[in-house]
Amino acid sequence: MHRTERESTGSSARNRLSGIVTDVILGDVSAQVEIRAGPFRVVAMVSRESAEELKLEPGVPAVAVVKSTNVVVARP
Repeated sequence: MHRTERESTGSSARNRLSGIVTDVILGDVSAQVEIRAGPFRVVAMVSRESAEELKLEPGVPAVAVVKSTNVVVARP
């Protein structure tokens, strides 16, 4: 990733997998979000509040941002 791309995303994470949300399971506090990114299936646990604020639901585009052992989900 080019330096200007990193700067424009406002994130130091370099591993970004663009895809489509295929499933969201909402719990009381957390949400399990599944993203299909090309041949990859990425599953992340995020707060329910974050999933609702991002309006994550099957069919919407999303980006899995991988930093160390954490996966951060963002909308493009």
